[in-house]
Amino acid sequence: MEIQQQQQGHVIVLGPVGRLDSLSCREFETRLLAALDQSESVVVDCTALDYISSAGLRALLVAAKRNRTSGGRLALAVLRDSIREVFDISGFTAIFAIHPTVAAAVASLG
Repeated sequence: MEIQQQQQGHVIVLGPVGRLDSLSCREFETRLLAALDQSESVVVDCTALDYISSAGLRALLVAAKRNRTSGGRLALAVLRDSIREVFDISGFTAIFAIHPTVAAAVASLG
């Protein structure tokens, strides 16, 4: 899995590419937690995310829990319909702020 990273103001934008599953979730979780250590505000850009498994969801959940205790902010952007369906079924839409565009997600984090 490739993970793109860019800085937009004080917000770090991480963009996982491909599949977020048991083979790639450790790398993604490590990069996501490192981004949260660097900045209080992180957006996960799901534009190029083709698939997410329960292991990928767990990586996001670990980051969300850690984020809440540290006072940081985490948002997701551009979920494909198939990814959105996984989030709906698992109840993750209630846990994460989900935005239709990266720009909207970055703006929401101010």
